[in-house]
Amino acid sequence: MLAAFIRALRPVQWIKNVFVLAPVVFAQRLADVAALGRAALAFAVFCAAASAVYLWNDLRDREEDRRHPLKRHRPIAAGVVPPALAAAAAGLLGALALAAAWRLGDAVLALVAVYLGINLLYSRWLKRLVIVDVMAVASGYLIRVVAGAQAIPVAVSSWLLLCTLFLALFLVFSKRRHELLLNDGGQRAVLSHYSPAFLDQMINVVTASAVVSYALYAVDDATVARFGSDRLVWTVPLVLFGIFRYLYLVYQRQEARNPTETVVTDPPSLINLLLWALMVLWITVR
Repeated sequence: MLAAFIRALRPVQWIKNVFVLAPVVFAQRLADVAALGRAALAFAVFCAAASAVYLWNDLRDREEDRRHPLKRHRPIAAGVVPPALAAAAAGLLGALALAAAWRLGDAVLALVAVYLGINLLYSRWLKRLVIVDVMAVASGYLIRVVAGAQAIPVAVSSWLLLCTLFLALFLVFSKRRHELLLNDGGQRAVLSHYSPAFLDQMINVVTASAVVSYALYAVDDATVARFGSDRLVWTVPLVLFGIFRYLYLVYQRQEARNPTETVVTDPPSLINLLLWALMVLWITVR
């Protein structure tokens, strides 16, 4: 049962929490041991908070998940992890996340509380409201970046925040399109309000906005002055490839798995991400 319980925590989804680490990298604080430790703690806080949310959602939706061809294999829906254990673990992880966030300061504590609150509202109500459902999920990415900045603490560029917001919307709209094409509307009622054509328009808007925001951040005078170089613009092609590859996986592969799960097992995406990370580190730590 231990393996099933760990699977219920969705550790593969913890990759989303790398957004928490963006401020410590772009603020050039990687050599600051104290800042690095606080950023790592903030990362752990959101791993615990995210797992608490996943457990709670799976617990609430277990009856519906049992009628889904893929989700019925989730540990709680399959009956491998008892509901009582899932509920206790969700409460404990949520409490631990808040306690650890408190050690990082009132601002981080408030942000984690807001993150948990939005997800609870999403589970009960917001997931049924068209467009609002996407905005609610995307807000989690933005909260991660702001919390990572507050944990150090350091100011974060407005361009970086905008890029995060648009990238998050791109990921969530793409996920909705993937779900719609898999005929998931029987379980996710809000999909009846979406269509492939409408989602394609939304994806086009936020894709362009994310790329432009990142490019403007890379060439912004404040960014060039901070890094002492304009080399960050060299990473734009890697960002473009990453987005294009993700679109390819969503539109051409159309696998049954969640696009995020597909990306973390896609060699070209992983190699591209590694190259981008190495280039950013080379530029920011010089």
